[in-house]
Amino acid sequence: MQEFLLIVLAYLIGSVPTSVWVSKSFFGIDIRDYGSGNAGATNTYRVLGKKWGTFVMAVDMLKGVLATSLYILLPYYLTDEWDRTNFMVGLGLASIVGHIFPIWAGFKGGKGVATLFGMAIAIQPLVALCCVGVFLLVLFLTRFVSLSSILAGIAFAVFILFIFNEKEPLYRIFAVLVALMITLTHQKNINRIIKGTEAKVPLFKKRKKQEP
Repeated sequence: MQEFLLIVLAYLIGSVPTSVWVSKSFFGIDIRDYGSGNAGATNTYRVLGKKWGTFVMAVDMLKGVLATSLYILLPYYLTDEWDRTNFMVGLGLASIVGHIFPIWAGFKGGKGVATLFGMAIAIQPLVALCCVGVFLLVLFLTRFVSLSSILAGIAFAVFILFIFNEKEPLYRIFAVLVALMITLTHQKNINRIIKGTEAKVPLFKKRKKQEP
């Protein structure tokens, strides 16, 4: 029963619609009505600018860290590594589902990439660091945030399954599901990349904020 309540709490934490609340509170708009229509950090960056996009990404990652770390409220999981990792996966998954389908924002949220990174930081910081490295490298080479997210998600599965060879079955299954989920939620982006219409992110020059 305690585990179930913490899973629900993790979902509620993940459901905090950072970009929606920021856009409504400071700009009087709903971020989902502009740009790509996605309630995530990337669309916030495009529509509201770098400062707010960075803020949203940081908070969305923090949601994953906090939700996944709820296991500390149950003393049993502090001493059993195997069960702790599996429970952390469940908590992290609940937060990602909350981000994608937030109860506080009509179940229309983001794609969960930042929250996933937060979860990875809580469970396996080294894997998270490697995935961030993949993300930044692809972003530097292509300027596509979407492609960077997809390849970082695939890299997450590769690192878990082969490089670090994690033993927990649930963690391994989750890693595969993450790669599939990120790829599937970026289908429109993949189509735009193929067509040559996907927007690139300027890394080394100032950009004008898109007016809502």
